[in-house]
Amino acid sequence: MLLVSWNVNGIRATLGKGLEEFVMQCAPDVLCLQETKAREEQVDLPLSFGAYHRYWNSANKPGYSGTAIFSKQAPLQVLHGIGMPEHDQEGRVITAEYHDFILVTVYTPNAQDELKRLPYRMQWDADFLRYLKNIEQTLGKPVIFCGDLNVSHQEIDLARPKENRFSAGFSDQERQGLSNILDAGFTDSFRHLHPDQTGAYSWWSYRGGARQRNVGWRLDYFCVSNAMTSRIAEATIMAEVHGSDHCPVALRLTNT
Repeated sequence: MLLVSWNVNGIRATLGKGLEEFVMQCAPDVLCLQETKAREEQVDLPLSFGAYHRYWNSANKPGYSGTAIFSKQAPLQVLHGIGMPEHDQEGRVITAEYHDFILVTVYTPNAQDELKRLPYRMQWDADFLRYLKNIEQTLGKPVIFCGDLNVSHQEIDLARPKENRFSAGFSDQERQGLSNILDAGFTDSFRHLHPDQTGAYSWWSYRGGARQRNVGWRLDYFCVSNAMTSRIAEATIMAEVHGSDHCPVALRLTNT
């Protein structure tokens, strides 16, 4: 089973930059998108998406945030948000329950310049972890969560850690927030298979030719309940795929 996650930075823009061709070539079983920046009725999807069941969670604010899941297999149920009104206005989470696991796609809030939104971000991390553990326990299945987590966890996960020591996405608090989630029983699938790989990034600034020089950050993840680590067959960062300032990341699972 192939799962793909991609922050498309506007699905309507990315449809004109190769998203359809990517879906046709890659043919994921499930495609999770973040930062869709559109409501479902605003997006004219091509026929190649006809094989997918489609689930959207759009922000109340037009043209902002938003997530979507396209799945070849219909989930048993789909949930929107994390059940907390203070968080659920921005369309950041969709949960799909399958027979043997729960899939959550998330677009984590950015702490913003000068860490202006850091207090909210830290509350989000705590509440999101609580949500993950609750559905894991309530539904009695392991959880996969994927998406743009807006943090590089370790120094190896960005090109210039020293210069960005106090920047949004690499503050001590945000890194600890992800550590707290992983320590609660989850595994970063990419680092599980590639613990020492350098130069593996999923986001690059549009400025200064950062992508051509691979001056990037790893912000996009597939994390799984520890009970699922034996099913991780591949965890890849598809840096060759363009169309957004992020590239897709993928997780291939073995059968149970």
